[in-house]
Amino acid sequence: MTLPRFSQSPTDDGFIQNPYPFYDRMRAAGDLVWWDDYALPCATTHAAVHALLRDRRFGREVPPEHAAPTPAHCAAFYAIETHSMLELEPPRHTRLRGLVLRAFTSRRIKALAPEIDALCHRLIDDFPVGDFDLLDAYCRPVPVIVICRLLGVPASMAPQLLRWSAAMVAMYQARRDRAVEDAANAAARDFADFLRGYVEQRRRTPADDLITDLIAAEEDGARLSTDELIATCVLLLNAGHEATVHSLGNGVKALLEHGVTPTEADAADVTDEILRFDPPLHMFTRYAYEEVELFGHRFARGDQFALLLGAAARDPALRADPAAFDPSRAVSNHVAFGGGLHFCVGAPLARLEMQVALPILFARCPGLRLAEAPRYADLFHFHGLERLIVQA
Repeated sequence: MTLPRFSQSPTDDGFIQNPYPFYDRMRAAGDLVWWDDYALPCATTHAAVHALLRDRRFGREVPPEHAAPTPAHCAAFYAIETHSMLELEPPRHTRLRGLVLRAFTSRRIKALAPEIDALCHRLIDDFPVGDFDLLDAYCRPVPVIVICRLLGVPASMAPQLLRWSAAMVAMYQARRDRAVEDAANAAARDFADFLRGYVEQRRRTPADDLITDLIAAEEDGARLSTDELIATCVLLLNAGHEATVHSLGNGVKALLEHGVTPTEADAADVTDEILRFDPPLHMFTRYAYEEVELFGHRFARGDQFALLLGAAARDPALRADPAAFDPSRAVSNHVAFGGGLHFCVGAPLARLEMQVALPILFARCPGLRLAEAPRYADLFHFHGLERLIVQA
């Protein structure tokens, strides 16, 4: 069966500002379609995305015989990727994720709530008079300072961590070029050097932080190596921070445009509807590990394909009027955090940050309004704003 073919540049401004009509056309053509610009089959429906996320015949790790050589100018970046559990499959993924979850516990995450609350109030106290960018003043600082606190890194490092993170995650974006690769490699090298020194310091002087807990975590006599520790810390910052910034920004935009004021009582439902309505990650790629026929398409071992999380989010087969923003409907089956073995390990923290930060923002700033039309940044396959100019 030949898949329906579609062409759409992911860096075209019309698509960047509103990709959902394109997703609607793709989804109407079938569970799987071919996206010419990526030369990949893409899952478009919630049913297909949900199934392929959980099917163990597919995964993130490239089959060895299909792996391409690492470019020399990207060596530092891929040295971290090699040890990132996001890019691995069992048995190594199982060991790494198990060790991380022994340290990244629900108790530790819940204990951060008072600090997130206090941080949000401090940031709002410092809001400037007149028009300002809420991304810089609120949406970016909240998750990066929380990650600093979690890891035990001084909050004064937050701006530098943001620069390293932004440079590294650009490698996953459609606008990637040699300049992006060089910047990402330099950031990866400097970030790894910083963390290597910090890990060694924590080995000598343990503290009440996640790095210390990751060092101590053990399962069947196995512990995380220093390289695995570094990759895990980088993943927690890059994946967790990037997604939460976009979720907060996209969420405030949706709330203001639809006249919705979140409260502490409904914060959980509001958060999940934001994640469904305008998720921070729109594409997640995987590989086939054997010959499989699904949804009318035959996958060969080594075939790469894409799961369009942004398309699945608005599948009319899942709920009525999917293009409407309606926090009153309980949404629990969105795929913003992925699914299966690679379900986002930071999802509880991201939810907590949104559930604390959004009600406080709207309670403290009841007159909050958009000062100019928000614009999305050229980030695909992430989906987030380049600025959010408001007046409080």
